[in-house]
Amino acid sequence: MQKTLLAYAATALVMVAIDLVWLGWIAKPLYQQGIGHLMSAEPRLAVGALFYLLYPVGLMVFAVVPGAAMGWGETAIKAALFGFFAYATYDLTNLATLKNWPASLALIDMTWGTAVSTVSALAGRWAYQAA
Repeated sequence: MQKTLLAYAATALVMVAIDLVWLGWIAKPLYQQGIGHLMSAEPRLAVGALFYLLYPVGLMVFAVVPGAAMGWGETAIKAALFGFFAYATYDLTNLATLKNWPASLALIDMTWGTAVSTVSALAGRWAYQAA
């Protein structure tokens, strides 16, 4: 149980840290340009916190814990696929249902979701093995 909690903490902390840099500085202009008209003046922090509590659970269930019994590559592949499908669900739904949702932003976001999920899960896998 302790291994799992440490792995969850590592997964969540790495995801939050990387995502803060991505959303706060790197991608902020892309989102402002593409969907600024839809963005709130202030983010809903409680809802964001809920996402950052839940999403790493998915990474743990589908990538970190099963991947720990296999190789690092297996963890990376499972995490990348989880991230891709999760972010694709969001972005493609928005692309299908919202006016003027930029296709380029959807592609960038799906790529980001794949990458951040992979890196976060690998950090969780490292913590799982180190515990």
